[in-house]
Amino acid sequence: MQHQEFLGEVQHHGRMSSIAEAERAADATLATLAERLVGGTAANLAAQLPPETAAYMRDVEFAESFSLDEFFARVSRREGVDLPKSVHHARAVIDVLREAVSRGAMDHVRDQLPDEWAPLFESGSEGEMDRRDR
Repeated sequence: MQHQEFLGEVQHHGRMSSIAEAERAADATLATLAERLVGGTAANLAAQLPPETAAYMRDVEFAESFSLDEFFARVSRREGVDLPKSVHHARAVIDVLREAVSRGAMDHVRDQLPDEWAPLFESGSEGEMDRRDR
């Protein structure tokens, strides 16, 4: 998958009005996800993406442990949109990410995250997200 194709899929899945909006969502989501991953997992994931897309997964010196709610809050701040919109956008980005990388790479990501994160990876970008932590 090429970078413009990745962004086009994000735009489509997230029903965004422009590629620029999709790019902001992808950047915010992937950068925040990278902050949560340890042990080279972000780098391994980025290696399967086009270089322009991989650049969103900036090198993070120390990974942080934070909840799914904090993930969405950080994405919202980075993207500069309200929380409900950032949740929808992040779900779209993760949905496209799942299509763009190997299942093994996604399994490594999911193995690092608590069960409360599972709905992000299972619900796709449409409909309600089944939150197991509530």
